[in-house]
Amino acid sequence: MATATVTASATTDERAIVELQREHGRALLTFLQGLTYGDRQRAEDLLQETLVRAWQHPEAFRGPYESMRPWLFTVGRRLAIDARRSRLARPTEIGDGVLAGTADPLDITESAVTALDVRAAVGSLSPEHRAVLGRIYFQGLSVNEAAESLGIPPGTVKSRTHYALRALARCLPGYTGPRGAHRRSRA
Repeated sequence: MATATVTASATTDERAIVELQREHGRALLTFLQGLTYGDRQRAEDLLQETLVRAWQHPEAFRGPYESMRPWLFTVGRRLAIDARRSRLARPTEIGDGVLAGTADPLDITESAVTALDVRAAVGSLSPEHRAVLGRIYFQGLSVNEAAESLGIPPGTVKSRTHYALRALARCLPGYTGPRGAHRRSRA
């Protein structure tokens, strides 16, 4: 019970803290937002920590000054400086969004699902279009080589490749075509 008495007498009355926040909270929050480059969440955290310090130091209420505002601003500024130094001393934190958007390299689920989607999309193509894509993209043949192996003109290989890729783009959301296949500008 002795510690409860010491703790109660070593802290400020709760009503005094409420009054302190009502009187100086908005100005202190605005000041702290400037120190945190507009980060409201950090400024609110610093405001709370400043009020905790006021609660822990009742002697500040009995000081020779008329207003607590200078004391609060000094404590808030020092807390902001300490927090900034602490953040700079640690490695840069990343948000959960980066982790959620990054695929696990050991997880083959995503590539398996993509492979199934591609197989289904290729399966929906006509046999002629599948044959052209197979020669060009899977066997790595040139247009002339594919034309010779299929017994059709090179222009037909190009045309079927174009229409097959367009059909795949409709079947596969987010598919933009093969890498390096950019439209030529007509300048």
